[in-house]
Amino acid sequence: MSSRQPLFSLVPLLFAALLLTSCSSAYYSAMEKVGIHKRDILVDRVEGARDAQEEAQEEFKSALEQFASVVALKETDLKIAYDKLNAEYLDCEQASEKVSTRIDKVEKVSEDLFEEWEDELELYENQTYRETSKRQLRKTKSRYRNMLASMRAAERSMAPVLETFEDNVLYLKHNLNAQAIGSLQGEFAGLQKDIDVLIERMNKAIQESNAFIAQMGQS
Repeated sequence: MSSRQPLFSLVPLLFAALLLTSCSSAYYSAMEKVGIHKRDILVDRVEGARDAQEEAQEEFKSALEQFASVVALKETDLKIAYDKLNAEYLDCEQASEKVSTRIDKVEKVSEDLFEEWEDELELYENQTYRETSKRQLRKTKSRYRNMLASMRAAERSMAPVLETFEDNVLYLKHNLNAQAIGSLQGEFAGLQKDIDVLIERMNKAIQESNAFIAQMGQS
């Protein structure tokens, strides 16, 4: 018996893909009518991703500070402390999701921009112009790949930190006592190290983003 998926079952997927492409094309077309082109949209989205990473940095720093205050507690009533730490975790999770969404948007418009740029190289009649544009494309792609790699590295660094936070928040939730605090103290040093690495990678990604934005402004 064949395991091939029936053609009619693919119709919704194909329709969704066409609709997405159509929406993107309509969006770009509308923006171009008011003088905003794909390169402008790319720069705007890179700025958005950079800002989201800066916000995430502050959220993770704040969460670490809250974690430190919890492990330093001597009191037996820890419910308020748990609520604060859980709120910090949720803020970090939301910030992490925002970073990922912004990076995805950067990647989408960059693919569309570079595809259009490649296609338009063939429209040149002037060979010198074509070669100059081709070199500029290679340079822009190279800078972009470095920036995206830094963004994705910072993004990946958030996952283990969030996992550690979630484990400890859950543990505290179900063990609101002095013994739980003792266990959290053992986790603090490792968590602090992970967040230091995360902050360092985000700083690198932010620097790469600023360099890319500056280069796009000059070219």
